[in-house]
Amino acid sequence: MQTVRDTAGETYLLVKRSAESSRVRDPATGEERYVDNDELSVVDGESPLATAASGVPASVRQTIRAIRDDRSLGLLAVVVDEGPIAAIDLLDAADMCESDLHGAIAEFRAAGLIDEAEVAGRRGYEATSVAVEAMGLLRGGSADGE
Repeated sequence: MQTVRDTAGETYLLVKRSAESSRVRDPATGEERYVDNDELSVVDGESPLATAASGVPASVRQTIRAIRDDRSLGLLAVVVDEGPIAAIDLLDAADMCESDLHGAIAEFRAAGLIDEAEVAGRRGYEATSVAVEAMGLLRGGSADGE
């Protein structure tokens, strides 16, 4: 597999090359089509796997990198659904020990998925727009919330 670009600047994955045309896959849709070879150029230095991943919305890729198991995904879902939420309330809601909870929160903050917030005079957390969008997409919705 190789990353290729057509004359319009669109990036594809090269699936199969023949003498006159090549079958390419759109990383965003997975659809394949044939394109004349003279309209394609190989993109040097770009991983075909990174190109394949580029078809997944950026917010989802960002979220996936921060999620390590179902419990941390559930924790993010709680912050998205119930946030802003006080840290003490989040600790009560979660079936995680305090150190695991704070570890997950630190990873989410580093990934840009949650921010600190003040909730009724207490330290708390709220989901960023990236987390809200990603959770909607992961739940089967669209990036615009539908």
